Amino acid sequence: MVEFTVHDEGSAPDEAKATLAEVKRHNGFIPNLYGVLAESPQALAAYQATSEQFLRSSLPKAAKHVVWLTASRRNGCQYCVAAHSGAAVAARVDQAVVDAIRDDKPLDDPKLQAVRVFTDRLVADAGWVDEQEVQVFLDAGFTRRQVLDIVTGVAQKTLSNYTNHLAHTPLDDALAPLQWSPES
Repeated sequence: MVEFTVHDEGSAPDEAKATLAEVKRHNGFIPNLYGVLAESPQALAAYQATSEQFLRSSLPKAAKHVVWLTASRRNGCQYCVAAHSGAAVAARVDQAVVDAIRDDKPLDDPKLQAVRVFTDRLVADAGWVDEQEVQVFLDAGFTRRQVLDIVTGVAQKTLSNYTNHLAHTPLDDALAPLQWSPES
């Protein structure tokens, strides 16, 4: 197995040190994903930039968390499902929504369910979502802009999910109670 270093501010390449310091200031620690991404300052910067843009997207807060969780679940990313489960609860997303996505169950909220289904199809079909499925999403009250907003969220999660798969990123201690596996 190829081993990846989980960097901190001391071991990271110089170009990544300021970003890691900012992440630590914001979170109180450096999540292992960021430590791994720091190996490539450009990958770290790309993840940060995509994250910032998705946060600024037109999707409601709960819908953003549905995108993150659904894409991570579909991609089988144990690290990101755990991380986004905690982030969703901290953002006051209903625990039932988080549990349903983790368990691959439908959501009771029709709008969030539309986000979940569209995100799942987008990831599963590598972007080749059938026109009728796109229309179902639009008919649920969303816009073409929000179709592309979800693409942005999926791009963010693709970067982190694939990194975690390659690096076998260890789960942060704080996330241990939220551990998830595709077999769950």
